[in-house]
Amino acid sequence: MSLDGRKLKILSLVIERFIETGEPVGSKYAAGKMEHSVSSATVRNDMAALEEAGLLEQPHASAGRIPTHLGYRVYVDRLMRQKPLTQEEKGRIDALFNVRNADPDRLLEDAAKSLAELTGFAAISTTMIPTSVTVRRVKMIPVGMRTVVILLVASSGVIKNKVCRVDFVINEAIVGFFEKFANSRLQGRSLDEITKEYLSAVSVSLGEYSNVFDPVLGAVYELVREINEGQYFSKGGTNLLEYSELGPSAYDLLSFIEKPREMLRLVSDMGDDTRVIIGRESARMELAESSLLISKYRIGESAVGAIGIVGPVRMDYARLVPHLEYFARTLGKLMSDTYTEG
Repeated sequence: MSLDGRKLKILSLVIERFIETGEPVGSKYAAGKMEHSVSSATVRNDMAALEEAGLLEQPHASAGRIPTHLGYRVYVDRLMRQKPLTQEEKGRIDALFNVRNADPDRLLEDAAKSLAELTGFAAISTTMIPTSVTVRRVKMIPVGMRTVVILLVASSGVIKNKVCRVDFVINEAIVGFFEKFANSRLQGRSLDEITKEYLSAVSVSLGEYSNVFDPVLGAVYELVREINEGQYFSKGGTNLLEYSELGPSAYDLLSFIEKPREMLRLVSDMGDDTRVIIGRESARMELAESSLLISKYRIGESAVGAIGIVGPVRMDYARLVPHLEYFARTLGKLMSDTYTEG
């Protein structure tokens, strides 16, 4: 069915009113909001046509209409007028980041928590490591006679460290030897290349010192694996229990968003733009009655992470999309500054 301007206007009115009130919208209300005089009977006919097209539905006889998931899709793609942030709203988001921790993981976790508090929905934040990421530098930092911290810096700016106990007394010569050796074998290599097999071959090349440095190389492998897997935080999941329309699915949804592997797989399949996934579009049963809004953030030129919200399909997309995009830009800038300082 071809949707003329009037039908699209009615669809937009119904969706925006339903988002506001949660109640079915009648023809009388829609007719009163039309710019040009249109009778309630004409609006009822258009609503019936929109229902036939699968964009609206009637919960029960004599009730008004509510949008379907397909109706929301048409609204988001064709009709929605985003509500730009005011300076006050931007200032409120900026204030959430005023007290920041230099640890990128903590910053990412705090971002998810702040976004959940700001929106009243569940929020997620992730890092996603592109295949081009390489090892920039490996450092050994003595913290005791037989204890060192192994620090690994990736080309994406991610920094990880791990405490490691060794069976020898640490001195300056050993630190210098290990750093020179490790960086000659690892610097510039992609994270995918640094497998257990590769590090075993590196260990063999140490000859008689192989067993001595095995624990340290093991720590290097763990750091590479942690960086390569990315980070994932979910906050505000219990907010979803406040929305009656999620009903019994709320507990399954809450369980799903707390599974890093599943959510990272879903998010990593998205492009670099902000995405709105409505209901069954995700092909995940747990998300069938909810919407997922995801925006990527950048460190430098690369999109290396995402932040998003999960909530009921009846959410104010026009307001939330620009909020989320500003939040993502702010997070990306702070992450970039943190890595640069690091």
